[in-house]
Amino acid sequence: MSTLNEQPILPIAEPVAFGAVKTAIEAAFSTGKVPDFLRSLDRQGVRIRDFENVLRKGLLGKQSAGEYASLPDGDQGQIRELYLASLERVAPELRQRFFRLYAYY
Repeated sequence: MSTLNEQPILPIAEPVAFGAVKTAIEAAFSTGKVPDFLRSLDRQGVRIRDFENVLRKGLLGKQSAGEYASLPDGDQGQIRELYLASLERVAPELRQRFFRLYAYY
């Protein structure tokens, strides 16, 4: 049995702010809302992997940037990982439709 792929469970230092940002990310990537979220990124010219810019532009909600900034580094890292994992779970047909958002150029 390999523990190589297991992520350690880290305690959340600021559960209220963490939960608010996590909820915003989960809402943006929910099945019914992800096309609208991707369209808003496209309209703003924001690359999907540029998490800090997504926050700064308010694309995850107006409060999310401030709540994220209030988190300690460990919590911020977990939020970034959640966001990056969420964007990779977007359906392939949507990823193809919004290819420019996902491109590495």
